[in-house]
Amino acid sequence: MSSELYLGLISGTSADGIDVALVDFGHGARLLHAATYPYAPELRAEALMLAQGEDTFELDQFGRLDVRIGEAFASAAMNLLRSADTRTTSVRALGSHGQTVRHRPDGPHPFTLQLGDASVIAERTGLVTVADFRRADVAAGGQGAPLLPALHAALLAQPGEARAVLNLGGIANFTLLGVDGGVRGFDTGPANALLDAWCQRHTGAACDTDGVLAASGHVDQTLLAALLREPYFALPAPKSTGREYFHLRWLDARLAGRALSVADVQATLLALTAHSIAAALQAHAPDTRTVYACGGGVHNPVLMRALQQALPCTLLSTAAVGVDPDFIEAMAFAWLARERLHGRAGNLPGVTGAHGPRVLGAVYAPLPTSHATQ
Repeated sequence: MSSELYLGLISGTSADGIDVALVDFGHGARLLHAATYPYAPELRAEALMLAQGEDTFELDQFGRLDVRIGEAFASAAMNLLRSADTRTTSVRALGSHGQTVRHRPDGPHPFTLQLGDASVIAERTGLVTVADFRRADVAAGGQGAPLLPALHAALLAQPGEARAVLNLGGIANFTLLGVDGGVRGFDTGPANALLDAWCQRHTGAACDTDGVLAASGHVDQTLLAALLREPYFALPAPKSTGREYFHLRWLDARLAGRALSVADVQATLLALTAHSIAAALQAHAPDTRTVYACGGGVHNPVLMRALQQALPCTLLSTAAVGVDPDFIEAMAFAWLARERLHGRAGNLPGVTGAHGPRVLGAVYAPLPTSHATQ
């Protein structure tokens, strides 16, 4: 069977870097090469500031950020192809999720916004670029998220067994794979977003490596109970959320009047992630036998232990079944680009709540005179 190569790129809610995956769909969905390319520190800081609503951006600043993120995505794509010794002429298309800076799928005028100018990516790489995957679903009444469950089902479903795929990015989301083949999914709430933000505020580090800070503290049960009273956790699916909801101002409002150490707050935030995920699974799929985790959170041993203690079933990394936990999201946007070029729907209405299946993404085709290096 001949090769069918696509690139997938995403920077998630943690904005810690651009994940790039080269996938061959001529042999199922085979990950050939993948890497993460960190943002320049000032670019990451600006993207996070906008995503958390911590500053008012002028339109010029917003426009420049869109182009700069697009340039960073293009550079990451070309770097990966050079590392993989693969020419751009061998790649059918590139699927770019971009960087989410605002996600408001509810209300009278729902919207979702990802930056990373796709015209810049197409021009710099010379590749057909598919981007803006979420807005068609939102326009059709959906949440625009999560978009990974269809690929999760293809890679990890097991007939006759209730499984779940847990993505531990900045925000946690579940794909629930039923015994009958049904697929559901939704965002459960924060995974790493609050942990990273609190750690960076107080230590200057981008994340709590190996959960060391959280492990040095103690869970404050009163604060944990207050955090778990957040109405989002009790909302029915479909639902989705992001940094514009779970951010430091949200936390600060619930910390008011409490004298807690930095480590104790970090330990409590980690417990919030574990308890909210376990409660969501109990509410929506209590018969689940195995949870397969992916995303950056799988590398936090303290978080993984807390999750295993909270969950009533087995917790494994997707690595246990041969799926790289760090690059499933990037693979998904390669797959979504392929679906778009074939004119097939990329969403699951039962997951997002859209009125029906929708072809996702817009296509940006470079001119033959593109300046990309072959």
